[in-house]
Amino acid sequence: MMGTKLQVTHRTVFEYAAPVSDSINTLHLEPRNFPFQRTISSIIRVLPSTRIRRFSDLYQNITHHFEMFKPHQQLEVYSRLKVQNLQLIIPDRSMDACAQDLNDLSIRERTWPFLQESHLVSLQPKIWRTAVDLTYGVGSLHQQAMIIMRWIHENFLYSPGVTVVNTHLAEAFALRAGVCQDFTHVMLGLCRSVGLPARYASGYLYNGSSDLLIGAQASHAWCEVYLPHIGWIGYDPTNNTLADERYVKVAVGRDYDDVTPVKGVYSGTSHCIMKVDVIVEKTEY
Repeated sequence: MMGTKLQVTHRTVFEYAAPVSDSINTLHLEPRNFPFQRTISSIIRVLPSTRIRRFSDLYQNITHHFEMFKPHQQLEVYSRLKVQNLQLIIPDRSMDACAQDLNDLSIRERTWPFLQESHLVSLQPKIWRTAVDLTYGVGSLHQQAMIIMRWIHENFLYSPGVTVVNTHLAEAFALRAGVCQDFTHVMLGLCRSVGLPARYASGYLYNGSSDLLIGAQASHAWCEVYLPHIGWIGYDPTNNTLADERYVKVAVGRDYDDVTPVKGVYSGTSHCIMKVDVIVEKTEY
C-alpha cells in the first residue's frame, strides 16, 4: 500500500513546586484507524511508572487512564506513534451533496451529536446570522464548509496567548483572534448553525520543506464536516486547507473537552510548569 508515512513523538512533562499526590489522568494520544489513515504502531509511557488502562470512549477514541497516588514532583507522559496516510480523494457525488442528502436515517443517527451545542460551542444569534450570510444560495455542503473555512482564515488573527484552553466559542468570535483550537470552535459553531454536521478533530500536522503551515510541531486541531457518500472530511481554518495526508488524526469529539491530549487532576501545590515537545517527521520504513 502506497502513502505518506509519518511518525509523531509527543512528550509532556509536569514539574511541580512541591510533591503532589492523588493524580488522576486521561490521555488521548493513540489514534484508531480512520479512513485514509492507518495506525502502524503506538507506544505510551508514563513516569513515575504506573498501570495504564486502555479503552474506547463514547466517540470510539482510544483512551488511556492512569492514577498515581504516591507523592511525586514530576510527571512525564511520552508517546510515539506511526501512521500511514493515503491521498485524500473526495468523489464528485460527495462534493456535490446538499442538505437533502443528510436526511438518510442512518446519517442522521451518526451525525446528531455534532449538530448540537456542546460545552465550548454554543449556537448564538450572531453566529447563526454570520453563517447564514456566508452560505446563502450555496447548495453544496462541501462548498459551504470551504466558504466558512476561508472566512475564518481571512478574518481571524492567529495569536497565541490571547485565549486559554477553556476559551468559549463566543469569546474567540468576539476577539477575532486565537489559536487553532479557537478557529476550530468558531467553525464548528458556524457549521452547526446552518445544519452542517461538524466535529472537532485533534492530532498533528506535518510541515514539509516547502510548506508554511501554522500548527506544525505541536498538537493541532481542525474541523470535520460530514459529507454523504464518504463521511467525515477535515477542513483546517487555521491554514485554509483540507486535512490531507499531512495530518495525523488522533481523536474526535464535540469540542476540545472531548479530545484533550493530556487531562487530569491532582492534590497539592498549584505551582506547576508544563513543558510540551512534539516532533512530526516523515519516515520511509
